[in-house]
Amino acid sequence: MRNERTLHATCALALTASMPAMAADVPTQNDYPRKTIRVLVGQSPGGAIDIIARNLAQELIKSMGQSVVIDNRTGAAGSIAASLAARAPADGYTALFISSSYTINAVVDKNLLFNPDKDLQPVTLIATAPFILLTHPSVPAKSVKDLIALAKAKPNQLNYGSGGIGSSGHLAAVLFSSMAGITITHIPYKGVGAAFTDVIGGQLQMIFTSIVAGMPYAKGPRLNALAVTSLERSAVLPELPTVAESGLPGYDYALWFGLLVPTGTPRPIIAKLNAEVVRVINQPDFKEKILNDGAQPVGSSAERFGAYLKADFANWTKVVKSTGMTLE
Repeated sequence: MRNERTLHATCALALTASMPAMAADVPTQNDYPRKTIRVLVGQSPGGAIDIIARNLAQELIKSMGQSVVIDNRTGAAGSIAASLAARAPADGYTALFISSSYTINAVVDKNLLFNPDKDLQPVTLIATAPFILLTHPSVPAKSVKDLIALAKAKPNQLNYGSGGIGSSGHLAAVLFSSMAGITITHIPYKGVGAAFTDVIGGQLQMIFTSIVAGMPYAKGPRLNALAVTSLERSAVLPELPTVAESGLPGYDYALWFGLLVPTGTPRPIIAKLNAEVVRVINQPDFKEKILNDGAQPVGSSAERFGAYLKADFANWTKVVKSTGMTLE
């Protein structure tokens, strides 16, 4: 009996001694972050998502006092990066930077490597931005209406590039061709930078790209900017008409950027990360940079971003059903 009581006491003391150490491994709102935060980006360097993610990371390093690294994991229109984030520890040290292709792919791709409804949860909606329709100067179309007429006269002879199957640029073009009743050929790349190289070189005739990545080309001589994809004109390119007003009524495609973390991340950590990101978004210098790039900064609560995601899922479900849109 004495030995048994001694064994129980020893086990109890050992358990009690280990509890502070175990608790110390779970960060609290006050001491978070204690180490490097990894932000997964499902696009190669140079694209709109990557540009905004890196700008945000630089400011978070200053404000949070820890390294924030961007980890580009391309492939499957961002699904590879999302699946890595979904399997990461829910401790606040892995986040996923996403764009509108996240919700669209959840609707059209039945073979995702993760569950978008269960595996990841929202932190904040960062910004929104329209796309730009750019063409090579050799294309004899000066407007969206001209381009649609040309595509109807020459089915499958106009090639467009994107950052990959299911990417935002690909889906903008799929929606465009579906609504216009035309057939154009998709040439997917591993990153939007490579697609830009070929459209500038004349190997491709057109590209849909975010205004953030496409701004330098929209005002230059190497490509022709035909329209923006939002329902309203862009404040930074007010002379450029919308697709809807210049040949395809009702067309509306906006890109958005947001931040997610693995499901199960403690609420205090999400609250701290949300507060830090929103604070950066509202800094005058950062906000001005985003606006000059053609995007509209947002900085929402986690709850509002969650509602935004649900609405976007519902919207694209309707679009896919009404247009019969597929990835290929």
